[in-house]
Amino acid sequence: MATNGDFMTTDTVFDSTTDPYYSYDYGDEMCDKTRVMQFGTIFIPVFFSIMVIFSLFGNILVIVILAKYENLKSLTNAFILNLAVSDLFFTVGLPFWAYYHMYGWTLGEPACKIVNFVFFVGFYSSGILLIMMTAHRYVAVMNPLSDIVTTTGISSVLVSVIIWAASILIASPAFIFTKVKDNNQCVYADSNWSLWGIYQQNILFIVSSVLFSFCYSQIICRLLRPTAQRKNKTLKLIFTLMVVFFVGWTPYNFVIFLKSFYLWNNQPVDSHNLVAVCEPYKQLEYAYDVSRIFAFSHCCLNPVLYVFVGVKFKNHLKKILKSLGGNKSSIRNRQSRLTITSVTSGEEFSL
Repeated sequence: MATNGDFMTTDTVFDSTTDPYYSYDYGDEMCDKTRVMQFGTIFIPVFFSIMVIFSLFGNILVIVILAKYENLKSLTNAFILNLAVSDLFFTVGLPFWAYYHMYGWTLGEPACKIVNFVFFVGFYSSGILLIMMTAHRYVAVMNPLSDIVTTTGISSVLVSVIIWAASILIASPAFIFTKVKDNNQCVYADSNWSLWGIYQQNILFIVSSVLFSFCYSQIICRLLRPTAQRKNKTLKLIFTLMVVFFVGWTPYNFVIFLKSFYLWNNQPVDSHNLVAVCEPYKQLEYAYDVSRIFAFSHCCLNPVLYVFVGVKFKNHLKKILKSLGGNKSSIRNRQSRLTITSVTSGEEFSL
């Protein structure tokens, strides 16, 4: 079992160097998190494995459809393509974190740095892309004749390059300042960078929330006009997008923000106050494990929410399914035509 079920992406490190509830006077880790770790060891790998399967299937299917049927020079399609790639980057880290929960980090420091960096690139690029897609949708509804709506070609490539460059820059501390500690923990080198990682995610969530609330409220007001068409279906979609976003990310960001207070308070406590501070922290750890599952499942839901709800992509998906079905039936017909039964001997063989 891992010595600690946490990983560096959002967590504080509770060991002999940074744990505020660890004291050399007692010679042992004072806040016993055995049950918390057991909970994470059982449930986190299962849910992460399910996320990986659905995310790989959904996002790869999006890429295939875009490459086969769509114009990739379109800004809208460029956003969708980049979002699918971003979610795949994010997904790559999940099997490693599942392994980490069970066994600790035994893969070496270079792998620790690379996995965290790739994970963070996917995390931040996905957030930035959702912001850009929301702003683009807002412009498309409020000012459909804008040049931004019909942008194609080199502009789409340039926007994509900027998004990925910004994501790599923001994620770079995850590569530079992570290390493997003696107790098999892949973590930030010190608590200051752990705080930086937490508040980066909080800031991204706040910016996303403000933009989502503003843009979608304006879109809803526009759709509620008597002259608006297909407004019921669009309103349901917008409501679903906002509910999934806030239900998924609000608890997670609230929990990691609360966890940051334990990093600020880095003074040891005496045995008299230990129970008072230890029990709330363990409850916070349970909340972290559960809220993280909801938040990270967003990589599985993005293809459904942002792609397959559209009529165009539904039709593309039907074409792919029909072509697969047609191929199977043609193979069966070919096999049946090539199967010859000997009347005299009763033996059957295939050419």
